[in-house]
Amino acid sequence: MRKAFIAIAAFLVALTILLGLTYTPLWWISIFTFPIVILGIYDLIQPKHSIVRNYPVVGRLRYLMEDIRPKVYQYFVESDTNGTPYSRLNRSLIYQRAKQENDTIPFGTQLNVYDNGYEWLSHSIAAISHHELNLDPRVLVGGPDCKKPYAASIYNISAMSFGSLSQNAILALNGGAKMGNFAHNTGEGGLSDYHRQPGGDLIWQIGTGYFGCRNQDGTFNPDAFAERANTDQVKMIEIKLSQGAKPGHGGMLPAKKVTPEVARIRLVPVGKDVLSPPSHSAFNSPITLLEYVKTLRDLSGGKPVGFKLCIGRKSEFYSVCKAMVETGIYPDFITVDGGEGGTGASPQEFSNSVGMPLREGVAFVYDVLNGFDLKKHIKIIAAGKVATGFDIVKNIALGADMCNAARGMMFALGCIQALECNKNTCPTGVATQDPSLMKGLVVEDKTVRVKNFHNLTVASAVELLGAAGLREPNQLTRAYISRRVSPNLIQSYLESYPYIPAGSLLQTPYPSRFELGMALSTSKSFAPTDYKVSAVDYAHANPYADKTFENEK
Repeated sequence: MRKAFIAIAAFLVALTILLGLTYTPLWWISIFTFPIVILGIYDLIQPKHSIVRNYPVVGRLRYLMEDIRPKVYQYFVESDTNGTPYSRLNRSLIYQRAKQENDTIPFGTQLNVYDNGYEWLSHSIAAISHHELNLDPRVLVGGPDCKKPYAASIYNISAMSFGSLSQNAILALNGGAKMGNFAHNTGEGGLSDYHRQPGGDLIWQIGTGYFGCRNQDGTFNPDAFAERANTDQVKMIEIKLSQGAKPGHGGMLPAKKVTPEVARIRLVPVGKDVLSPPSHSAFNSPITLLEYVKTLRDLSGGKPVGFKLCIGRKSEFYSVCKAMVETGIYPDFITVDGGEGGTGASPQEFSNSVGMPLREGVAFVYDVLNGFDLKKHIKIIAAGKVATGFDIVKNIALGADMCNAARGMMFALGCIQALECNKNTCPTGVATQDPSLMKGLVVEDKTVRVKNFHNLTVASAVELLGAAGLREPNQLTRAYISRRVSPNLIQSYLESYPYIPAGSLLQTPYPSRFELGMALSTSKSFAPTDYKVSAVDYAHANPYADKTFENEK
């Protein structure tokens, strides 16, 4: 192709000169031929791209095709059910509810009900009409030491910072929360003017960078925290230990993005790189974590304080629960983020291969809290790909009290899953700081859509409760959700994730599948103890272990 291009380029140049000399007005052809020839010559000599070097000019079509491939695939190739991370079926449902359009489907389900993983709710002959039910159920968040408990919706906006989302997106989300009477998590980027302006209820998230409540060296500043936490709009405070998008990973805001506005909101220097470490400097053990919870609760005047995490090493959560029993300090809520979560940019390995998925995470957290007899003090919030009424019902059945959604709310804002959140080129103005793109998101219109999506999704969850013959979300148990685990085997969540008795982790013998976690954990440290674990110990603590192997030992 290199030789062919040289021949073609020589021919085009000769032809252009010949035509121009023959008839002067034809020199205009050079406007097209000469740039192509010059571009091709550059492609021939540039050292970085092999395809372009071997196929001058034509090879550049590769980059065009790579750019438009996701759009072509989304609109012309994928079916209604196989799109990822969200299928067109779910995206369409969110759009329809946000716009208050018809959200019913014709001609039966498009899902293959005989596929492994298909799930369904067990309905009741004695179903209850949704007209008899409360379409806005609330959950009171606040433990024994909380002076200002908060009556939260069962469905709220998950953590997304100003900076990762545009100011118009934040304004619309908080405005929707105000109109729909639900809560908006700020994300770790701090309390921005755009969170405050509409007046919706806020959950202020405190991350490892302590943005909005930090000293110049990046450590926690209690005075700055107290000043912001005591505003009426802040209803709860959430300490972010880890997130589903990139658990165990910090981040850096590059200097070019630290504008005077961002610097003022986050209390950082203008025009300098800002580091979010992978772990907190305000505490370093389970006991000091709980002391930090108490500090934030006291500084905020007794508001609910909790923490968010994606479950990783299980022994660490046992350690935190042991510290709760030892100190008598309880978080008011725990947000469990699934490894499948995430709205912004994250390394592929972390997004794909780190962190426990939401379903297992929620069940594990509920069981351990119940085993230590702590669940009565603490509410569980499930966060991670919760976009439909059935998603809410499933997570509450597993043990959550309420749910948070990020991407579902982004779709309500108009997100089209262009998968450009990390490029500052979001075509709908949701995940960008480009002013020209941001203008495409009309706050007044999207505010109403966020409210509509929330209200109709909660109403659909309540209708599902009625179909199961239940009146309140807290009546759901794992027995109500069934799942196909193989072509000829169906299990309820109760069979897949069996409960353990309340208080059963307070004394020996422990339930067998919890023995290993109890042996490896201590309230004094997040790190596992020096207990020596053999293959036999693992097999004994694993309900799915090969019993033949254990017997041979």
